[in-house]
Amino acid sequence: MALTGRAALLAALGSIPVGILEPGWTGILAVNGPLALACACDYALAAPVRRLLLARSGDTSTRLGDTADVTLTITNPSRRPLRAQVRDAWPPSSWRPGTEIESSRHRLSVPPGERRRVTTRLRPTRRGDRQADRVTIRSYGPLGLFSRQGSHKVTWTVRVLPPFTSRKHLPSKLTRLRELDGRTSVLTRGEGTEFDSLREYVPGDDTRSIDWRATARQSSVAVRTWRPERDRHILLVLDTGRTSAGRVGDAPRLDASMDAALLLAALASRAGDRVALLGYDRRVRALVQGRSAGDVLPSLVQAMASLEPELVETDARGLTATVLRTAPRRSLIVLLTTLDPAPVEQGLLPVLPQLTQRHTVLVASVADPRIARMAQARGNAEAVYEAAAAAQAESERRRTAEQLRRHGVTVVDATPEDLAPALADTYLALKAAGRL
Repeated sequence: MALTGRAALLAALGSIPVGILEPGWTGILAVNGPLALACACDYALAAPVRRLLLARSGDTSTRLGDTADVTLTITNPSRRPLRAQVRDAWPPSSWRPGTEIESSRHRLSVPPGERRRVTTRLRPTRRGDRQADRVTIRSYGPLGLFSRQGSHKVTWTVRVLPPFTSRKHLPSKLTRLRELDGRTSVLTRGEGTEFDSLREYVPGDDTRSIDWRATARQSSVAVRTWRPERDRHILLVLDTGRTSAGRVGDAPRLDASMDAALLLAALASRAGDRVALLGYDRRVRALVQGRSAGDVLPSLVQAMASLEPELVETDARGLTATVLRTAPRRSLIVLLTTLDPAPVEQGLLPVLPQLTQRHTVLVASVADPRIARMAQARGNAEAVYEAAAAAQAESERRRTAEQLRRHGVTVVDATPEDLAPALADTYLALKAAGRL
């Protein structure tokens, strides 16, 4: 039972004695008597909260940055009308800051024996599963003086998926892929190793593509055309250790790596390649393999939704052993990790030959655009020191990248906005060169 604001105001006014009576409390009781009777009647006429029936329906998933609508159905089985204020509680990250009260609280009236629906609109600010908390209902009497209050546990889960903002680059990359595949342009030697067809020689063609036997059988010079190999194996490896937790802009490095991995997976699956995913730090955090081309992208998105950085140092030896078990055939290993000197030199470089002797290895890393801005800063002593620190950091990253290249590794180092298209372009270049 709760005293409403209106009842509290009336009680405060009613407790002021009109005059001095004998005994002194008689006047107060005379004034509060009708108020107490009205409050008691108001409380008795309020619909009971415990007997209400609640059920949920609506969206079970959404992309980060989009909205999800969850509908709450409230059934009133009692004989009294329900006049209520409802608070549908969710974790704080289910809304943008400052919008929780507006989004989670509702007023409604439910006649006896009927039901009504209210919709809570979520706009999550983090990936992962958002679990509904309690539904608190405050039922008022007809006068609004007293209320009954209670809570119900109505379970519901909304999975917040990665936003996949790099999807906008997919059409242009698919156009380039079709060019490599020979659908929109004629291919030349070096853009694949699978024979496609013969055509007449034109000036500028690589002479190594001339088919001399076919030329001898006809009056013109014939050249072979080639297409990129299909059914290659690609393993996307997300380093979920402590370095992936570093924030670049408004999001962790891991989120930018996920976005780049999704674009590459969408492109590679369209190219007919087999795509798998491994998330690892000191143990396997996510594993997706054996999916068909149509199912691989939804499976990756679902696996990435609940993947979070772990504040531990990545075990490079364990990562290498897991990669070798996961990819027994020759594959393109795309390792999305850091180019910081210490983790690479002490962890990755000693075990890298185990990967490069069996697989083609590509390392992709998220660069901080603030470092480049700091390197250009001037004007005062503090800015100069920042520029010197930024120049040193860039120099160390270049040195680390060069060490990886000397081991036969292809390196992509780009800002969060540029990493996804740069990684896709590198994949296409490898495919065109017949290195997959």
